[in-house]
Amino acid sequence: MSLPNRPGPGHNPAAQGKIRLDKNALKTLKRVLAYVGESYRTLFVFALICIALSALVSVASALFLRVLIDDYITPLLLSSTPDLSALARTIGKMGLLYASGILAALLYQLSMVTISHGVLKTIRNRMFSSMQHLPLQYFDTHAHGDVMSRYTNDTDAMRQMLSQSIPHVFSSLLTIVFVLAAMIALSPMLTILVLGMVAVIFQVTARIGGKSAEYFKRRQKVLGEVNGYVEEMINGQKVVQVFSREKAVKQTFDGKNHELFEQTAQANRYGIILMPILGNLGNLQYVMLAVVGGLLAMGEQSALTLGGLASFLTLSKNFSNPVSQISQQINSVVMALAGARRVFDLMDEAPEEDPGYVSLTKVIRKGDHLQESEGPNSLWAWKEMRPDGSLQLTELAGDIRLNGIHFAYETGKPVLHNIDLYAKPGQKIAFVGSTGAGKTTITNLINRFYDVQEGEILYDGIPIQHIRKPDLRRTLGMVLQDTSLFTGSILDNIRYGRPDATDEEVIEAAKLANAHGFISRLPQGYQTEISGTESELSQGQCQLISIARCAVADPPVMILDEATSSIDTRTERLIQKGMDRLMEGRTVFVIAHRLSTVQNAQAILVLEEGKIIERGDHDDLIAQKGKYYQLYTGVLSPTPHPGSS
Repeated sequence: MSLPNRPGPGHNPAAQGKIRLDKNALKTLKRVLAYVGESYRTLFVFALICIALSALVSVASALFLRVLIDDYITPLLLSSTPDLSALARTIGKMGLLYASGILAALLYQLSMVTISHGVLKTIRNRMFSSMQHLPLQYFDTHAHGDVMSRYTNDTDAMRQMLSQSIPHVFSSLLTIVFVLAAMIALSPMLTILVLGMVAVIFQVTARIGGKSAEYFKRRQKVLGEVNGYVEEMINGQKVVQVFSREKAVKQTFDGKNHELFEQTAQANRYGIILMPILGNLGNLQYVMLAVVGGLLAMGEQSALTLGGLASFLTLSKNFSNPVSQISQQINSVVMALAGARRVFDLMDEAPEEDPGYVSLTKVIRKGDHLQESEGPNSLWAWKEMRPDGSLQLTELAGDIRLNGIHFAYETGKPVLHNIDLYAKPGQKIAFVGSTGAGKTTITNLINRFYDVQEGEILYDGIPIQHIRKPDLRRTLGMVLQDTSLFTGSILDNIRYGRPDATDEEVIEAAKLANAHGFISRLPQGYQTEISGTESELSQGQCQLISIARCAVADPPVMILDEATSSIDTRTERLIQKGMDRLMEGRTVFVIAHRLSTVQNAQAILVLEEGKIIERGDHDDLIAQKGKYYQLYTGVLSPTPHPGSS
């Protein structure tokens, strides 16, 4: 029994392609099948056996026609006293044969559903795990919608390949082999005729359908771009409407959508042309076999009987259909492998490098020495194993120094030039300057989201590239301009900064950030569920939760990147005291456009085009009447504006 050709969701039966896979595609296919063998080897072998049994039944049922016609129906028609009991028993046997084929097809389909979804579950898990270890640079250079497309469209194409395309191709190949052997046994001459027609079909498929696979590859890429653009517009819909850019973004989307249409339509156009041609060639073959076979069967010396001719005609259909199915499914395979390659490209991205060997540990002070120990009075310290095997413990203080830093995101486009600065424990350092001056880049380097190309950054006297990234970042608290909350309770979102924090510590952190008041007024208080879209809370409230999250982590170094930009002036005054309490005894880097928030900084650094052009405290910089004075007062000339402060 041949496998039913029932396309799944998203499958286009008209899409045809050249039956050819390059080396990269074969390598990708081998990798996909390796995932199958990893967890579902036995079930996959069972499915292949069922597919082989189904193909074998298909051939056996066709050969059974010869026995039925020659041994039962023909004698019955010629007999004057027909006996129908033998015919009934034979038809019953034929019914059982068909039933076994149907059962085999059902079992293989159920098996492949389990295998395909199980494999995709494994691939998604590993893809997500790999994504967690990618450097920040990857997400800065790849559209989020394109990354999401790998989780959705590309993996769905792989599912269809595993559950439908591969079984159909395997079944078709087996059917071709079995049918060819049976046809040769029935009539070598008619078999040669069939093979001649198949050669013609292959040539037509190769010439007409050869470009479809390439268009499907392009389609997957363009589909990712369309998804990325849609996500970008959804996130920025408010901005689009504020600036009345609806028409412009629609035109851009129309262009991208039209390109997706063209790539998909081009692939399908070849299929639409190819299908009628293949169908008519199959019909032509059937008529030729019927005519030539009938003439052979009428010959007195011919071994081909009427029943044999009926079986051969059935087998010829079973031979043509698999060829057509392979040509139909091969493009689904090629498209799925193109998607699989995009998935594996993400999985194969080099993880964030971490050559650090200095780690955090708990210590107690004994005289002038530090000793590793956990306890109520323990301190954090850096733990370094020296080449000679001795242990070096350095108390964590929060002393950060940047010496001769040069940095560029792209070669030939420097962002920072010869940056020198120091932040002693407990100092508040402020960065001010125009957009793009390099303020956030400095904090990215301190976090080691990016590594410096020239110069060094010292943390308590230790080069930060020697410190393990998880330990380094554990000592750094960040409050960003763009808040990121996660689906869950407010309590869990604040506790995200330190998972082992108690409820009391979470509440204290919220009070410190002045978030306790509005949280207490919510229907479920700290247990109020919010979504990752932050739609239930105002942007200012989300920022307060983000500040509380940083407070509960209790880091020795804090980075505030426009932390109060989303908070109104009244709320800003209310939380400023809390922020000052939070910053007590910590090294703090502040990026702010509201210069009123950095007046109490011990050092204010003014950056312009990646260079530090001024430094000093508020009074010093005002007295200099330079760039900071201009930013603070809005006065372009050195003459102070009346009433300025």
